[in-house]
Amino acid sequence: MGRLSQKLLGIISKMEKETTEFKKAEYNLPDNLFESIFAMLNRNGGHIFLGVADDGTILGVDKDSVSKMKKDFANLCNNKNKLNPTSYINIYDYEYNGKVVLYIPIYESDLVYSTKGEVFDRNIDGDYKVTSPERIANIYARKQKVNTEDELFPYAKITDLRPDLIKRARQMAINNSQKTHIWANMTDEEMLRSLDFLKIDLKTGQEGLTLGAILLFGKDSTILSVLPQHRTDAIYRVKNLDRYDDRDDIRTNLIESYDRLMDFVDKHLNDMFYLEGTQRIDVRNKIAREICSNILMHREFTSAFPAKLIIEKDKMWTENANKAKRVGDININKFSPYSKNPKIAKVFKEIGLADELGSGVRNIVKYTKIYSGGEPTFEENDIFTTTIPLKKTINVSEKNIIELSKGQNELLNDPLNELLDDTQNKILTLIKNNNSLTYDELSNQLNISSSTVKRKVKEMKELDIIVRVNGKRDGYWKIL
Repeated sequence: MGRLSQKLLGIISKMEKETTEFKKAEYNLPDNLFESIFAMLNRNGGHIFLGVADDGTILGVDKDSVSKMKKDFANLCNNKNKLNPTSYINIYDYEYNGKVVLYIPIYESDLVYSTKGEVFDRNIDGDYKVTSPERIANIYARKQKVNTEDELFPYAKITDLRPDLIKRARQMAINNSQKTHIWANMTDEEMLRSLDFLKIDLKTGQEGLTLGAILLFGKDSTILSVLPQHRTDAIYRVKNLDRYDDRDDIRTNLIESYDRLMDFVDKHLNDMFYLEGTQRIDVRNKIAREICSNILMHREFTSAFPAKLIIEKDKMWTENANKAKRVGDININKFSPYSKNPKIAKVFKEIGLADELGSGVRNIVKYTKIYSGGEPTFEENDIFTTTIPLKKTINVSEKNIIELSKGQNELLNDPLNELLDDTQNKILTLIKNNNSLTYDELSNQLNISSSTVKRKVKEMKELDIIVRVNGKRDGYWKIL
């Protein structure tokens, strides 16, 4: 019997969490011991200590019962009615200040474990029985050694893809590259093979397209055929809290899905310009770019759970199905990123819709502080959630790094400003200076189309910000 090491004492001192479990055990193995073992095997592994109270106090087990408890444990691990499939798991006895602690290290497994048909999983609150077929399917998906983007469809051919999308991606990569891009002189087939999207299954000899190729470049009918549950939901919910004020149900390829998500954010959130060095950047778009690309390229596509982007009055948040490697809130200072779909992520990076792995989370943190003064949160589980706080007042830093037009500066502290985008703020400024301006005059002064002005003004009317008094010819604008 060895002494309890400082390393194990250190694990105990950090208390119970997803990967650490304490159990009282004086004379016998605890009845719920194997629930914790199943849950840790099905999740990310961990450490189980017998003879330790929930608060970390070392109580010890009965010394005369140690041999029996270890023998019982070995027998149960080899009993398929208790642990299915059976597994060899070690149990060690250590001494600490005259007390005996039993330690069981659990390693992450490639298999899914159950007992009498019951499956357990683990989160930060402990062990729980999984009853939902979808959650059980998520566990199996998490155990897959092959990324779902690599699933091969031998009957899918290049003709099932959209050549215009491949051409667009090639041109975006060329534009994004500082030197001649490798795709520039490739045919569509050569480009797909270089990305490992068109390949041969060495087990069967069959050749076909992968799921990644279909999701990026496929016709909508092709995507629906191989992945009928594929959907991304964009929701704006500010007035109608029970349903929504606006929605875009997106069921198309990942590249155009990104476009529509960005358009949705542009439609409903104010832009904000920030001088970073000598470059003027749109902070809102910086944040939107990261969260939109993340929910598209880092999701678990086998799940029926739709990816969501939701804008509410005080926050914008996203959800996407996930193969969780950890559970709980992410500490940005200790965050170790991993790519869920590295080949899709590579395409997003090449065409300029994403940066290096891990930079997205850091950019969201950086630019959220500038945009709203708040801290974003990231929670990893089988559903990955990102939350961006939104605030009514945007504070200008002491160095005046936020670059605003004269009119916007005057409106910075206007409580209505949070409801308007940049164009609408400019319209409001012009109306304040001359309330008799027509749509065409506004269009000329802003150098935008008359139809855009009418759409922006219509939205402002619906928000009860402005109203037109006495009709078109002899009327004027009134700010409410």
